[in-house]
Amino acid sequence: MLTSHVQKIARVLNILVLIALVCNLILLFFVPVAVRSDQPGLLLGTGDYLSGVLFPGEDDISAAGAAASWLSWFWIFSQEPNKVMLTLFLLFSGCCTAVILWQGRRVLRTILRGEPFSMENAVSLKRAALCSFIISGAALVRVTFNICLFRSAMPLLSYNALFVPIFAMAGLLCLVMSALFRQAAEMKAENDLTI
Repeated sequence: MLTSHVQKIARVLNILVLIALVCNLILLFFVPVAVRSDQPGLLLGTGDYLSGVLFPGEDDISAAGAAASWLSWFWIFSQEPNKVMLTLFLLFSGCCTAVILWQGRRVLRTILRGEPFSMENAVSLKRAALCSFIISGAALVRVTFNICLFRSAMPLLSYNALFVPIFAMAGLLCLVMSALFRQAAEMKAENDLTI
């Protein structure tokens, strides 16, 4: 059987989604480290931390850095409420993103098998939609929490406020695609029975 252009693209996408999933799972471990760091940005603090652990200087001890990574999971909950909320939000969103990426891989695998119109795809897209709605709701909770905590409207200008409509629209798009795949699978099953 010849592979179609769609299957070739799906093969490349499957590899890229797998890489994104692995990176997501690795970075989930470093969320408390990033939030605990005193650097101005999450990525800067994590980058400095990782460079210290991976490329220790004369005074650095790699084992101490690795132990601090594990201990940061416990220390983060003794921090101020905003840091705890940020950690929980990032962990929660990261887990939901991992589920979305996994469901994307499942859809791509059915395309690689040559069975794109299956009920399996409809179920996978429905799960991805649910996770998108959960991320949107978590972002809304975090924005509301920050508005109450800081007694300011400034959290409405943050990336969290942007997550609410983006992931809500992604969830709606996944629901529409799920319904389309379900309907296509039902029509395919009907056609297979009539022939």
